[in-house]
Amino acid sequence: MKLKLHLLAGTMMLACLSGHAQTQESDPQAQAARTYTLPDFEQYSPNTALDMVTRIPGFSIRNGDLSERGLGQADGNVLINGRRISSKSLTPRDALARIPATNVEKIEIVDGATLNVPGLSGQVANITAKVNGVSGTWDWRARFRDNLPPYYHGGSVSVTGQQNTLGWTLGLTSEPIRGGASGPEFVRDANRNLIETRDERVTNIGNSAGVSGALEWTPLNGSVGNLNAEYNIFQIDAEETSNRFPVAGQPSIRQFANSEDEWNSEISGDYEFDLGPGRLKTIGLWRFEHSPFISSVRTTEADGTLSERSIFEQTVDEGESILRSEYNWAPSETVDWQIAGEAAFNFLEAEADLQALDATGALVRVPLTNANSRVEEKRLDASITHGRKLSEDLSVQASFGMEYSELSQSGGAAQTRSFTRPKGFVSAAWTVNERLTINARAAREVGQLNFFDFISSVNVNAGNGNQGNPDIVPQQSWKGEVSFDRDFGAAGAHTMKVYYEAIEDIVDRVPFGPNAEGPGNLDQATRYGIATNGTFKFAPVGVEGLQLEYELEVRQSELDDPLTGETRRINDDLMLGGFFELRYDIPKTDWALGFGGERYDNAPFVRLDERQLFELRPIYTFLYVEHKDIFGMTGKVEWFNVTDGDEQFTRQVYTPRRDGSLLFSEDRSWSAGPILTVSLRGTF
Repeated sequence: MKLKLHLLAGTMMLACLSGHAQTQESDPQAQAARTYTLPDFEQYSPNTALDMVTRIPGFSIRNGDLSERGLGQADGNVLINGRRISSKSLTPRDALARIPATNVEKIEIVDGATLNVPGLSGQVANITAKVNGVSGTWDWRARFRDNLPPYYHGGSVSVTGQQNTLGWTLGLTSEPIRGGASGPEFVRDANRNLIETRDERVTNIGNSAGVSGALEWTPLNGSVGNLNAEYNIFQIDAEETSNRFPVAGQPSIRQFANSEDEWNSEISGDYEFDLGPGRLKTIGLWRFEHSPFISSVRTTEADGTLSERSIFEQTVDEGESILRSEYNWAPSETVDWQIAGEAAFNFLEAEADLQALDATGALVRVPLTNANSRVEEKRLDASITHGRKLSEDLSVQASFGMEYSELSQSGGAAQTRSFTRPKGFVSAAWTVNERLTINARAAREVGQLNFFDFISSVNVNAGNGNQGNPDIVPQQSWKGEVSFDRDFGAAGAHTMKVYYEAIEDIVDRVPFGPNAEGPGNLDQATRYGIATNGTFKFAPVGVEGLQLEYELEVRQSELDDPLTGETRRINDDLMLGGFFELRYDIPKTDWALGFGGERYDNAPFVRLDERQLFELRPIYTFLYVEHKDIFGMTGKVEWFNVTDGDEQFTRQVYTPRRDGSLLFSEDRSWSAGPILTVSLRGTF
């Protein structure tokens, strides 16, 4: 369980490639593919495969949904040596960051529907890499912020080697957390009269670190075996201090604190070999997470009286075990089949305790319903997938599957339920010409359950809670999308996607009697939008080394509010967002300059008695200076939050609920201040 922290920690926006692409004509499966090699990225001095892939014009890495049910079929858009990553914790970005750029033989951008990997759609990057002896990558970061302790231990190191048919990788990561903001908050009544002024400051200090290892066995008989393991820790301490000055009454100090001390581990592996006319692949995964969490709040009046005191403690254990088998065969160069079966077992077990002041001022235990419980899911699914190349320019892929799920819960809401649901997809890739490809996909999907929705919890800072709901069912949806991928050669490349989703049994906030609320299923919702990303390169107009990278998405969503019956957006759903980066690699030098920004506007989050809206205004910006050869290393100095963006938060509380009268509102504007990061990266 990760805390939802409003951290303005600034993420480096990586630029896209300005090198030239080659169109492949020889391989029918790679028709209209764009192929890149290391010289295409020379101006960027890449250290890893990630540095290369993130600079390809018009291509964005899609990590896939790490909360997806089981392993399923491929839903990311990165393959390594033609194979997907058989792990849930290891993202494509993490995997690419472990591959030295010098080990990359080529990167092909192809249409997912043309590959014999079920589930892929749109643009897919297939990285062909080989290990030469022992090599590695590393990066180091230090960060400095006002009124927060600096850190000097951010970074990672990865070592890769090969001995005959056995390859290995060892990795270490360190991701320190330093977040903070401060500023005023104003409380007003229903007539906008000022009730109270607050001077607030929040800090989040923690560390996240991990160790990982991987083995790959490639015997001469053509079989392939992989084994991956990792162990991670996540520790965070957050504090919020609020000095309160009411218009009428005495001042007070309110202090909120929470902390988490989590560890998690995962072991996964796969083995594939020739069997009959095809290949059989078996994948196994086991993961476990232990998360003790405590939060507390206390308010002390000016005369020393303790007027508020609450403590909520929760320990959560989560686990997942998966076994999947896939059998693939291709009767011809233009036809492929796959049959697959998967069994999974998931669980979440929670223990919780709430204490609060009673009428006499004593700290006493408060009973909680469904807070101490264990939730389990046993799941089986099977699918058959068929891919076919209808012509040199048109490929299609179709899949049909069935899922059986059994849910059980022990504790205060003991019960067992089962479901059987269909799912599948149809996708197509049409190469209009060597510069334009159109991809389309329609799918029926079953969503993953959030087991935290089944158990009760308390937010002592906000003064509200979440009542667990043992009757939640997985949401289902019909999804459709069409994307247009246009390559403009030396001028860049761009992708535009339009999509629509019809959702059944969506999980949102629902009432439980007159005084409680929590997650529950609503009949239906819709979500649709348009997203585009790409790279403009200015070399064709005479400005060598200058390029603009961008992403932009506009989205609309609709559901019927369970309280008012009015149509509104899905809670906290994206409305408008994007980023840009302008990068200039100064010709005939090792210097590069960059400037960019990002902004994402989400819909309000509504409970039955309040409405919350978090915004970052006006825009979050960054700039950097990079030198690509400091004794063979790449160094960068980055300044985040250049335009001094503020965290703005509005909370409106109603009585008795949102269909009643406004009780009061809170408005705050917190400044995060500037953030300076110094980094070095290299290979060995």
